[in-house]
Amino acid sequence: MPAVDIGQRFDFSTLQPDLILDALQHYGLDVSSGLLALNSYENRVYQFNAYRDAAVRPEKMVVKFYRPQRWTSAQIQEEHQFAFELAAAEIPVVAPLLFAGESLLGYQGFYFAVFPSRGGRTLEIDNDDQLVMLGRFLGRMHQVGRKHVFTERPELSVQSHLQHSQQVLAELELIPGYLRPAFDSALQQVIAEATRQYQPKKLIRLHGDCHAGNLFYTGESPFFVDLDDCRSGPAMQDIWMMLSGDRRQQRETLELMLEEYEQYCDFDPAELKLIEPLRAMRMIHYMAWLARRWQDQAFVMNFPWFATDKYWEQQCLALKEQLALLQQPPLSLVPDY
Repeated sequence: MPAVDIGQRFDFSTLQPDLILDALQHYGLDVSSGLLALNSYENRVYQFNAYRDAAVRPEKMVVKFYRPQRWTSAQIQEEHQFAFELAAAEIPVVAPLLFAGESLLGYQGFYFAVFPSRGGRTLEIDNDDQLVMLGRFLGRMHQVGRKHVFTERPELSVQSHLQHSQQVLAELELIPGYLRPAFDSALQQVIAEATRQYQPKKLIRLHGDCHAGNLFYTGESPFFVDLDDCRSGPAMQDIWMMLSGDRRQQRETLELMLEEYEQYCDFDPAELKLIEPLRAMRMIHYMAWLARRWQDQAFVMNFPWFATDKYWEQQCLALKEQLALLQQPPLSLVPDY
C-alpha cells in the first residue's frame, strides 16, 4: 500500500505513457508491448503485455489508475478484499494481482492496480440462457456479500444519489434558463417521491453498477472485470438494470433470474417496491456525475450532447415520465390482469 495519500492531490493531466511504463517497471513488470487504452471514463485503464517474475512468455494484463480524489486507499482496498472473497468462493470476478502481498500500488502520486486480462462477449439481456446464468451468479455473489459488511465503502442512499446530486445540478450553468423552472420542478417531485419510497430493509455488499455494459460472457458464465462501484445497498440494485420492456417482459425476466438466484440466496419480494426509486436515483446521479466530471476533457469529448439544449429537454421529459412510473403500483411477480 502507498505510504501516504499523496495521489489524492493529483489529476490525470500528468499521467503520461512514460510514467505508466515506469510505474509498471517499478513493480517488476517488463512491458513488451504498447499501451492500449480501454474504454473507461472514471479511471484510466490500459491493456499491455509484460513479463513477470522471470516468466518465459509475456502475460496479457490490464492496469487501472484510479481517479484522484474519488476513493481513499482504504476504500479501494476494501473493494479488492471483496474481489478476493468472491474469487475464493469461485465466483467469476477478475481480482487484482498481488505484488509483494499488496494489490493497491502507488507511484508518483497515483494509486493503481494490475489485473489479468480476460476477454469475453458483452452479455445479452434478451438471451434467456445468459440471464439464467446471471441470476445464479448474482445469487452466489450476494451470498458472499451478506457474510460481512463494508466499513469504508459508501452506502447507496438518498443523500448520496439524490440530495447531493440535486445540489450539483442546482449550480450547473449548462441547463438552459428557459428550461430551468420546469426541470427543477420535475426534479424536486421525483426526488420527493423516490425518497418516500426508498426504504430498504437490508443492506448487503453489492457490485453496485450491474448493467450490461459492465458484464461479459464466456461459454461458461458471465463475469465482471472489477468492482469499482461496489457499495452497500439492497439486493435489488444488482438486479433491476437487467429488466427491460413493459411490465410483462420485466416480470418474466425477473422470474427467470430469481429462480436461479434463490438457489443460493433468499430474495425478499418487498424489494420489488425499490425498482422505480432505484431507477430514479440512477437517472439523477448520472446527470450529476457528468456535471461533476465536466472539467475533465475526456468527458467533454465523449459526451458533447451533455451541453446541448436538446439533452436537457429530453431529461426534463424523462423526469416527468419517471414520476409517472413512481406513481404506479410496484412491479409484482403476480401477473397483472
